[in-house]
Amino acid sequence: MAEAVRVLIVDDQALLRGSFRVLIDSTSGMETVGEAGDGARAVELARELKPDVVLMDLRMPVMDGIAATREICSDEAMVGVRVLALTMFDMDEYIYPALQAGASGFMLKDASPSDLVAGIRVIATGEGVLAPTVTRRLIENFSRGSESARPAPRLVGLTRREQEVLVLIANGLSNTEIAQHLMVSLPTVKTHVSSLLSKLSARDRAQLVIIAYESGLAEPGMPA
Repeated sequence: MAEAVRVLIVDDQALLRGSFRVLIDSTSGMETVGEAGDGARAVELARELKPDVVLMDLRMPVMDGIAATREICSDEAMVGVRVLALTMFDMDEYIYPALQAGASGFMLKDASPSDLVAGIRVIATGEGVLAPTVTRRLIENFSRGSESARPAPRLVGLTRREQEVLVLIANGLSNTEIAQHLMVSLPTVKTHVSSLLSKLSARDRAQLVIIAYESGLAEPGMPA
């Protein structure tokens, strides 16, 4: 029997934390391992408990979710801990910085219980949770004003095919859709994605999306 996905809930509202706990603990294959009401406590618990996934509110006192995400994702002792950012608004100005800080994706707090559960499961596997249409809108808007854009030389070493795959990922295509688009096998696409993650030192697909736009390889409005 597979081990349960261990989740740390971080939100400054006790009512929401309680609601998330009930949902997670009533879902087969998941368990809540802790709760935190601010980012500083979240970092402490993440370091102590090593959860699989941290549900991270972005707006909190003491230390906000962005700073907490950065602390968690930059700590080698917590390399297996994934952060799923939570926000009330799909154009929250904190979302892009949270992804830059290392979050593997984001979801709205009013997402359906089934969507939230599915998001946690995906994050736990090492993938990113970013709805394609929202992904493009967010990256296009925020990448324009990013002062920390990564220079194009970071892409040196990628093959032409890997660059093609990176652009398709930035456009929100799944591995299956990429395989169909390029007319190659699914295992071949997975190999390219694994190579991209390794060469670009990216944690997951969410980070690949950011790199594609910040490097200039993908541009707003670029068709797949």
